[in-house]
Amino acid sequence: MSETLDTIKQQISENTILLYMKGSPQMPQCGFSAQAVQALMGCGERFAFVNILDNPDIRAELPKYANWPTFPQLWINGELVGGCDIIVEMYQNGELAPMIKEAAANAAPQEGDNA
Repeated sequence: MSETLDTIKQQISENTILLYMKGSPQMPQCGFSAQAVQALMGCGERFAFVNILDNPDIRAELPKYANWPTFPQLWINGELVGGCDIIVEMYQNGELAPMIKEAAANAAPQEGDNA
């Protein structure tokens, strides 16, 4: 499983704004992922994602690595922000957009698709 951990670490380090989710932003496969995507899209910046349903090794290993048991998981600048409830709460109280915009401003220009 160390290969999977290496992949996770690489995805997190190479993508300034990264959402591990069920499905894709265009077709979320659970309500929590859909809510997280809506909040992120509401911030107006591109973000990378990993569909954990297509990556069972990542689905199994990421909760241990992150010490966070559920999906979706939002990572910004290599740090775990949290899951759906935290993402939505931060969006609603105005904390998420500035964090996303700052990260995007400092990100490499090629980011913003499937990690």
